[in-house]
Amino acid sequence: MPHGTSVACIASQPFAGRCILIVEDEYFLADDLAGEVRRLGADVIGPASEIGKAREMLSSGAAVDAALLDINVRNEMVFPLARLLRERNIPFVFTTGYDKESIRPEFADVPLWEKPIDISLLADYLAGLIART
Repeated sequence: MPHGTSVACIASQPFAGRCILIVEDEYFLADDLAGEVRRLGADVIGPASEIGKAREMLSSGAAVDAALLDINVRNEMVFPLARLLRERNIPFVFTTGYDKESIRPEFADVPLWEKPIDISLLADYLAGLIART
């Protein structure tokens, strides 16, 4: 542990040095999600309110450690982007107002956080997901 760094500081910053991609078209939720992951030490990529924009962000070569994906972004399903993340072994979770049946079978193993979201619980879960990868 670096000199002068407390255990409490490290525990309160579980995303320190991590980059989290947020894809969400609801402005206030996107802002809340970004604020929470920043508070926990992450650099935020996005939030992207369009899937094409999120794809550009991934193609830019930016290091992405994990992602939060709304399933339906401006009436476009996020599954092609989820496939790209999976190909790159980047962990992600879905956030949605839809139920589990709206998830394609290939993504049945991806955690689903239904809206309204408890953002602090979601951030804690994501931190654990990153730690396991």
